Amino acid sequence: MNPHLLLDIQGLNIRFPSTAGSVNAVRNLSLQLHGGETLGIVGESGSGKSVTGLSVMGLLPEAEVTGKINFQRKDAGKRSAQGSTPILSQATNLLSLTSKQMYPIRGAEIAMIFQEPMTSLNPVLRCGDQVVEAIQLHSPMSYSAAKALALALFDRVKLSDNKRIFRAFPHELSGGQKQRVMIAMAMSGQPALLIADEPTTALDVTVQKAILDLMREWRDEAGLSMLFISHDLGVIAEIADRVAVMQQGEIVETGPVDQILRRPEHPYTKGLVACRPSLRYKLQRLPTIADFFEKESFAPRVITAKETERRRTDLYAHTPLVKVRDLTFRYPAKKNVFGFPTAWLNAVDQLNFDIFPGEVFGLAGESGCGKTTLGRIIGHLLAPYSGELWYRGLPVSTMSAAAFQPLRREIQLVFQDPYASLNPRMTIGQALLEPLIAHRLYANDRQRKEKIAELLEIVGLEADHARRYPQEFSGGQRQRICLARSLSLQPKLLICDEIVSALDVSVQATVLNLLMDLQQDFGLTYLFISHDLSVIKQMCDRVLVMNKGKLEEIGYPEQLYEQPASTYVRNLIEAIPGQTEMR
Repeated sequence: MNPHLLLDIQGLNIRFPSTAGSVNAVRNLSLQLHGGETLGIVGESGSGKSVTGLSVMGLLPEAEVTGKINFQRKDAGKRSAQGSTPILSQATNLLSLTSKQMYPIRGAEIAMIFQEPMTSLNPVLRCGDQVVEAIQLHSPMSYSAAKALALALFDRVKLSDNKRIFRAFPHELSGGQKQRVMIAMAMSGQPALLIADEPTTALDVTVQKAILDLMREWRDEAGLSMLFISHDLGVIAEIADRVAVMQQGEIVETGPVDQILRRPEHPYTKGLVACRPSLRYKLQRLPTIADFFEKESFAPRVITAKETERRRTDLYAHTPLVKVRDLTFRYPAKKNVFGFPTAWLNAVDQLNFDIFPGEVFGLAGESGCGKTTLGRIIGHLLAPYSGELWYRGLPVSTMSAAAFQPLRREIQLVFQDPYASLNPRMTIGQALLEPLIAHRLYANDRQRKEKIAELLEIVGLEADHARRYPQEFSGGQRQRICLARSLSLQPKLLICDEIVSALDVSVQATVLNLLMDLQQDFGLTYLFISHDLSVIKQMCDRVLVMNKGKLEEIGYPEQLYEQPASTYVRNLIEAIPGQTEMR
């Protein structure tokens, strides 16, 4: 690690104006980052992590930002008489610079990778041209020279078939590929400081591991310094040297990564560490941050082997609720000039399994393995190409939409993105009222509104929230609203498709606890789809691991995790970040 101080934030305050008065997003924050060091910033949504990173980039034009952000410029020092040791002059306070003065710093000296690559890339420009544009902004290169550099950067970030990626539009790439394009763009200016804002959130564990390995490799080779922002302490454990924990705009604890993760002192940090599910055991309830504020020595209760065995004996004594036999679904992989398919891709390939009443059945695997497609087939949103699907002894795979309509109430889906699942023009009350009217439940609107108030309270919200719009809620609250909407029809089978993958670990813990409570209260059966095997371990009675549409392994979670039969499953487990560091 270089000894010089690259970034020195002193007394940073960030306020946003609002109709009710200014909102203090960050209060009196001080941080230091040295050359070649990676500083992790962790905390819940709204803790001030991202706005801190944006303030360094000068990307908060509507905010009132005070304090100092001292940054050591590339050309701010001279060489000593001995040769290699830089003599550093006084650092530049970035907050004192105008937007025009910040222009040559952004990208060339400080770069940033944002959380959602789909919204960071221009959807109407080819990926290669976007990287070329970033290169030419900071270097007087010709297009052909910039293109050659962009292709070399794509090779550097391990994008196979770099010429195809160069010509591709963002929507033609996977999430991991888009994030690699963003890393290539960020590194095109050879910056001294890289700010990574949740760069691996919602990616499956294998893609996440590849991105983290790539960022570590680039950091070590180029002497890069990183400000790595994440809500996942497991990810921070993999990449950071030091950690700063933020709560409500303030730093509550900071120190070396091993010290913070193994011996946290502040109740908030203890809660963040404990919220993350473990592969070693299953808890009766996941701890929340509030538990550690209420009781300093809080210890969650581990479910015993006898309790697990008793539950399995009860579960598997019943007739299966869902039967899947030789189920196959395929997409056209190639088409001829007339639009007719000439080749097919089996997204689901000859699957066989059962789901029992009251069971939490896990579905795991990498992105693109067919998990979501299978969930939509069981939810009767897609028709299988071949095979059989039985629900309560009824052959639903051959039913028409009209014949299936009486069963629609019993099988409900909750999707990954709560932002896209709710109509922004409808209040929460209207969104919950709609399915009740469609299925003609209850005698009148007064009774329906009473039911809506009851549902909101069941999922931990308040009855008067029905008058608000989706944009007035956090991600975790919106996911609770989606759960309330699904519960409104009194379902028997709930298909949960990656519903906690983009949530903070603390919010994730409360949503998972809520799901366990709802199962006990309403006797629900879950098909729980997730790429996070630690979440699968906490929630599921059995798990089916898919690989390229096929069944890779099926069994009890502890069997698969302790003695996986396939290399594929073993690689998935080893890719889970922070399992070793956080023990």
